[in-house]
Amino acid sequence: MANQELFPRRKTRQIRIGGVLVGGGAPISVQSMTKTDTRNVRATVAQIRRLERAGCEIVRLAVPDPEAAQALSEIRKRSRLPIIADIHFDHRLALKSIDAGADGLRINPGNIGSAKKVREVVRAAAGRGIPIRIGVNSGSLEKGLLHGGVATAEAMAESALRHIRMLEDLDFFSIKVSLKASDIPRTLEAYAILAGRVDYPFHAGITEAGGLEAGGVKSAAGLALLIREGLADTVRVSLTASPESEVRTAWRVLRSLGLRARGIDIVSCPTCGRCEVDLMKIAAAVERKLAGFAEPLTVAVMGCMVNGPGEAREADFGVACGRGTGVLFRKGRVVRKVREAGIAEALTQEIMKKRGIE
Repeated sequence: MANQELFPRRKTRQIRIGGVLVGGGAPISVQSMTKTDTRNVRATVAQIRRLERAGCEIVRLAVPDPEAAQALSEIRKRSRLPIIADIHFDHRLALKSIDAGADGLRINPGNIGSAKKVREVVRAAAGRGIPIRIGVNSGSLEKGLLHGGVATAEAMAESALRHIRMLEDLDFFSIKVSLKASDIPRTLEAYAILAGRVDYPFHAGITEAGGLEAGGVKSAAGLALLIREGLADTVRVSLTASPESEVRTAWRVLRSLGLRARGIDIVSCPTCGRCEVDLMKIAAAVERKLAGFAEPLTVAVMGCMVNGPGEAREADFGVACGRGTGVLFRKGRVVRKVREAGIAEALTQEIMKKRGIE
């Protein structure tokens, strides 16, 4: 599935987050962040398990207070995913999170206190062998770096460099970096500037992208451009939606670029006047029924006999519809013909049956 020739990666150092390798040629990994109150262990663990089923490989948790840091210990014991503690303003929360078993930290060294406090955090992270992500966000850039009140791409890169040097001066190099803005051009420019100055892996994404539809489009466009330039080693889609939606969107982006595969890739036609079934309803039903399917498969749902049989034959499973009916295909071979009302159910049952799920 890897398409290294079309999407060559910049050469970076490699870090490890739990059992996941990031950078240094490792596959682009998929991250998300819990949206529960971290102090609520039960709800947070339940969300982490849903994220795992959706394909999330690294999960980040907000740690805003000592109670959340304390809860992190129990959450870590019950999570199969590596956990990154997201820390702001209080270096003691970073220290508590490290003691609780966090697999990584996300901090801005400049906002957790004095050089002494930064040194304490770095030494603790080094002692446990966990990495630190320097997370630069256009909405919280240091005021001294703003240009006329605006966080430019150059200013974002400069902020990251300042923080990187702070860690390097302490002989700490297990670093990854993010430079996120809510618009694509500034984000892309910031990553490109920094890529010419450091060899640390990049955590990529468009921050505060929006809701499921608009944010998904913006994130997909931004990630595709970042990946095209080799500027993404691990990704997060940031949506005002469930974290599972973030993960599914990220996987769809990676799959559409031919880089990684997970779950169902539905090929369906846009319909036209030749279509003689309710294809929108059928395609939506198939997608809903197969939403939790992890194995990478291509499923074609086609509305007429012009392109339908060809697309259905090329897919792992497919249906080419006619007047109130559909012909099911598996690996290019006709399986059977079914009436319109039973197409979605018959197609999904065929997939489940052939994959040993029934």
